[in-house]
Amino acid sequence: MPKSIVITGATGFVGRALVEKLQGNSDYKLTLLVRKQVDCFLSGVDQVVVPSEKPFQRPLSISKGATVIHLAGRAHILDDKSESPLHEFRLVNVEATIDLARQAMEAGAKRFIFVSSIGVNGSVTYSVPFNEDAAPQPHADYAVSKLEAECALRALVEKSSMELVVIRPPLVYAANAPGNYQRLMRLVSKGLPLPLGAIKNLRSLISLENLVDFICLCIEHPAAANELFLVSDIRPVSTSEMITALAQGMGLKPRLISVPDFLLRTGARVFRKQSIYTQLCGSLVIDSSKARDLLGWTPPISVIDALHQSGRKYMMQKKLDV
Repeated sequence: MPKSIVITGATGFVGRALVEKLQGNSDYKLTLLVRKQVDCFLSGVDQVVVPSEKPFQRPLSISKGATVIHLAGRAHILDDKSESPLHEFRLVNVEATIDLARQAMEAGAKRFIFVSSIGVNGSVTYSVPFNEDAAPQPHADYAVSKLEAECALRALVEKSSMELVVIRPPLVYAANAPGNYQRLMRLVSKGLPLPLGAIKNLRSLISLENLVDFICLCIEHPAAANELFLVSDIRPVSTSEMITALAQGMGLKPRLISVPDFLLRTGARVFRKQSIYTQLCGSLVIDSSKARDLLGWTPPISVIDALHQSGRKYMMQKKLDV
């Protein structure tokens, strides 16, 4: 009998790729908890529509022995106009998460996989990479809510038989990635000169393909039970290396100008763009050796190949959209 897999956030960036990976596997029966039904999935996949407000308080289709993969949540919002952004993050990322986990636990689910964020650890590393033993230092309301959700989940499952797996990825990238990575690809594709040639930072990333592969491994692997994992591609890259690889994938010559770091830092402070400066010029390095040592995980694609691939696919899609 196929194993039941329940997925939230299935129509999102990571969720779609995960469902595409799993839906052809006859060992699994997928149930997607969605805001509205979509036509992009195979007919054998069940879709259960949940309300936008308090989505996981109604009885849900979670069977005994199921694995629940929780991807849905409120992510970073540019120019958030809400009176209390942290309160809004907590409603979705903490309260709704616990509602879902409680239902899963009461239904007899075997495992609950929660995709958190490296932001729980902080926004910058200096001489020492983040690992699973590093003290949390969330840098924004979003990351605070993710840490609170992790803590509440651990308290909830402490005396239950349901296993908890927490995954903290850094920036997840692919040709269709949203947010800042999409904006960076757009700039590179236009051939605009970028003032980042002198930046010598290091940033850990994870390709969409690698993250999906790791989540799939955590569905079954016995050693993943009740563990926290910081996962990334095998090695970090500098921002200039990332831009160069993207441009090569696009069939373009990278246009990098060497502007001293102190000028970029000063400009960011004057124009109140410190967070963008941190993301482009700061370092954030992850030690993901635990995932490889404990679970035997090997990322299926290298960071440079994945960057080439995302640049190539981005340009192909751009031509189709013309």
